[in-house]
Amino acid sequence: MFFRREGDPFERQENLKQTDMANKGQIGVTTENIFPVIKQFLYSDHEIFLRELVANAVDATQKMKVLASNGDFKGELGDLKVIVELDEKKKTLKIIDNGIGMTAEEVDKYINQIAFSSAGEFLEKYKDQNIIGHFGLGFYSAFMVAKKVTIESLSWKEGAEAVIWSCEGDPEFEMGACDKKDRGTVVTLFLDDDSAKDYGNKGKISQLLGKYCKFMPVPIVFGKEQEWKDKKYVDTDKDHIINSIEPLWTKKPSELKDEDYVKFYKDLYPMKEEPLFHIHLNVDYPFNLTGILYFPKIKERMAIEKNNIQLYCNQMFVTDHVENIVPDFLTLLHGVIDSPDIPLNVSRSYLQADENVKKISTYITKKVADRLEEIFKNDRASWESKWDNLKLFIEYGMLSDEKFCERAMKFALLKNTDGKFFAFEDYRKAISDTQTDKDKKVVYLYATDSEAQYPFIEAAKNKGYDVLLMDCELDAHFVNLLEQKIPDTRFARVDSDSVDNLIPKEEKVKPEMAEEDKKNLETMLKAVLPKDNEYYVDADNLGEDALPILITRNEFMRRYREMSALGGGMNFYGEMPESFNITVNLQNPLMIKLVAQMKDHSDKVEEFAGESDLLKQVTDLALLSNGLLKGKDLADFIVRSGKTLTDYYADK
Repeated sequence: MFFRREGDPFERQENLKQTDMANKGQIGVTTENIFPVIKQFLYSDHEIFLRELVANAVDATQKMKVLASNGDFKGELGDLKVIVELDEKKKTLKIIDNGIGMTAEEVDKYINQIAFSSAGEFLEKYKDQNIIGHFGLGFYSAFMVAKKVTIESLSWKEGAEAVIWSCEGDPEFEMGACDKKDRGTVVTLFLDDDSAKDYGNKGKISQLLGKYCKFMPVPIVFGKEQEWKDKKYVDTDKDHIINSIEPLWTKKPSELKDEDYVKFYKDLYPMKEEPLFHIHLNVDYPFNLTGILYFPKIKERMAIEKNNIQLYCNQMFVTDHVENIVPDFLTLLHGVIDSPDIPLNVSRSYLQADENVKKISTYITKKVADRLEEIFKNDRASWESKWDNLKLFIEYGMLSDEKFCERAMKFALLKNTDGKFFAFEDYRKAISDTQTDKDKKVVYLYATDSEAQYPFIEAAKNKGYDVLLMDCELDAHFVNLLEQKIPDTRFARVDSDSVDNLIPKEEKVKPEMAEEDKKNLETMLKAVLPKDNEYYVDADNLGEDALPILITRNEFMRRYREMSALGGGMNFYGEMPESFNITVNLQNPLMIKLVAQMKDHSDKVEEFAGESDLLKQVTDLALLSNGLLKGKDLADFIVRSGKTLTDYYADK
């Protein structure tokens, strides 16, 4: 809807004195209608209309305070507040303020003149502007839900006359004088039938006010407080104020206690556990930013939630999608940030290119790093007790943000399978004497599941080695990062090879076997192993007390397979079948016996393998120790083991 009017607006102001609604205008529609433009380009959700109209009223009220404090206005301010009134029967919604009000000239400027241009000119003019608090643009959101809108306004200026403006969403408007006696503005929306279903009930309006306006800096009144009387709730004479005009982030940290921050967190997230700790943001140069960020407790790491940081502009809720403003890894945090310097309602690419947004993002990252390092240095016990909850945040940050990674190398921790914590530098010193290999690389042994990998962990400990617990979802990526960041370092999962091969002190000479025996050994084992995996068979001397068969997973292939599952590796790893290294212990008495039998049946190795209960038993034991024995194979193993025990003890 684009207004095209003849004559000078100031001349029309004189006509207003003669008769109510004396000035009628014909709106010339030149190209597109203004309302589809608003809906398509400025507002993705119709419910935004209430936020915009209340924001306008709050802005008018705050300007009234400024005029009074500067001495420009010397009258009675009165009880400054914004009132929202809904008449469900009449299907009307009013937003009432006692702010600065408007003269006829100002209505013409802020309401009518915004529609002078074509749709293309309109978009070009306003696409890069922050529309929140811009009366004209914000006001027009009312037409997304209303079939008619009126404005009644009386300016604070001495001698001003009240004005009424009315439009039914078609190419006509009316403007004239009215008998409004009180300073301020009343915007009345006559809801259309569809909108009345969505927004014509008190419950919905109350929900929207709670979402968008609960921290606005001027009291927002919606209805009356209620009390329980005569077995029902009844209205009292006291206004029901839906907002807190001085939220916690607007106060100085020195004025607050820890319990204040916890209470505020509970107000924001009533169903959440208490947070681990908070970070109070407060900067006024070279940009304005306030807020409070919380590190939440995570019961299940895969159940983490994003979009729990709420973005405000001068205490008005804007969005909880802050991924283009806050570094990605910090979107896992909870809390509030408030800044008038973040451009709103513009494209993602614009946000990413905006210098203020870049500075704000860098500042938030630095403040988070400062706070984490402060706790690490000043309260190490507390830091360690929180580490299991913090680990995912910090690893994600180190993987995704180079500057944060540099800082975090000083305060990130490693935890071993005994539950002991180490800073990176301290851990390297602790293991370098015992876990340096023949190539002068310090080998960091780690487990991802202390129960499933228990035999391998114990084997490493029996050699005097320490084993880290790396059970975070991101650790496949994280160990790669640490290998790059920590010089002369190699990470190896404890079940990726035999203990002696994990940290070789010198070149190891493999036992000699005839080529035919090697081939038959591979044929024999593959005949009894599950068919849906790939196996690489080798022979070694592991000691007569070690298991007859050791099954391990190649570190490189397993790690990149896990990375692929997280979306960070090369996809073909995830599509390949699982592969395992099968090491035959030629010093184990049972394996010595099986190899001898194999040689006796060298002309029919597969047939021998299929008939050998001993071979099947030792192979199943190796599979069982790796969690690979399942279904029918597991059931057969249990039956066979029971029969073996019965036969053994029957002979005793």
